[in-house]
Amino acid sequence: MEDSSFEFLKKLLDAPGPSGFETAAARVWRAEAETFAQNVRADVGGNSLASVGPQGGPRIMLAGHVDEIGVMITHIDEEGFLYVDGIGGWDPQVLVGQRIRFLSRGGDIMGVVGKKPIHLIKPEEKEKAVKLSDLWVDIGVADHDGALRRGVRVGDPGIVDTRLVELGSGLIASRAVDNRVGAFVVLEVLRELSRDGCAAEVTAVATAQEEIGYQGGGARTSAFTLDPAVAVVVDLTFATDAPGVDKKQVGEHKLGSGPVLSRGSAIHPLMFERFAETAEKANIPYTIQGSPRFTSTDADAIYLQRGGVPTAVVSVPNRYMHSPNEVVSLDDIDATIKLIAAFCRTIQADDDFVPR
Repeated sequence: MEDSSFEFLKKLLDAPGPSGFETAAARVWRAEAETFAQNVRADVGGNSLASVGPQGGPRIMLAGHVDEIGVMITHIDEEGFLYVDGIGGWDPQVLVGQRIRFLSRGGDIMGVVGKKPIHLIKPEEKEKAVKLSDLWVDIGVADHDGALRRGVRVGDPGIVDTRLVELGSGLIASRAVDNRVGAFVVLEVLRELSRDGCAAEVTAVATAQEEIGYQGGGARTSAFTLDPAVAVVVDLTFATDAPGVDKKQVGEHKLGSGPVLSRGSAIHPLMFERFAETAEKANIPYTIQGSPRFTSTDADAIYLQRGGVPTAVVSVPNRYMHSPNEVVSLDDIDATIKLIAAFCRTIQADDDFVPR
């Protein structure tokens, strides 16, 4: 990965952007897009879009969601302690002892997650999993009014205050890997196509609200607006090279084994075969993941838009999903960019994706 792209990746991953509050991360994405892409814009739903390639060619949509999981203040008690609920799917165990950065109207406010000390927990309670409702956030005020004077309000979002770290051997850890890496990948594909050319009109979309997108989030609205000929969704999937992960459940996808191609009901079979053929011709290693009912990605909303959109899902293996330290391989990210760019170059105006 080029140094300039890695700097962009770090800036994007460190920007705050829980679902529904993606503005800061989306601004970083659009600012980078404006250095090389055409028609960079945002829409009312919080999606960011950028395009390259000739207008009038077949339209390709590349989607990677720019949001991350977070928390939201639901109550401020008389002592000034904050109670929160999850934005997206949290394992409360990983929040214990973390620092939380709340995004308030007056600026960022830091707090720490509190929990009853181990010394005061009854023996029968020690074996029970912590619930989010058992935790609180301490922002260092004396009472409810002090919290209000500090500037927090019910409904303020927050993120775990961790930054990207390089672990060595080409691995990085970040709280926002899922799925700001996808938003990074689709824009880097656009960058490569802007240099090397492509017969298609390719639009990268940093979609909003995927982590809470039970009705499709920003992917649904942006796919309707773009009306693409084909769509590629870039997301993360479970790396199975960490202890305790059941390969029988999710397949075998190691860090460093390349992109993961999904197969299933939301994946167009001809799109999968095109991706597999492209990878094999380019000598890009890949693994396959079965998704028999749904993908739990933006693809579930995109492929049913209008008259149907031939859709593929390409994922990067990720250790420790939905934690403050998700781990991915830079080599896998680079290979995913290379594969999707090569796929885009295969798309022609007369391509027929009707299964026969």
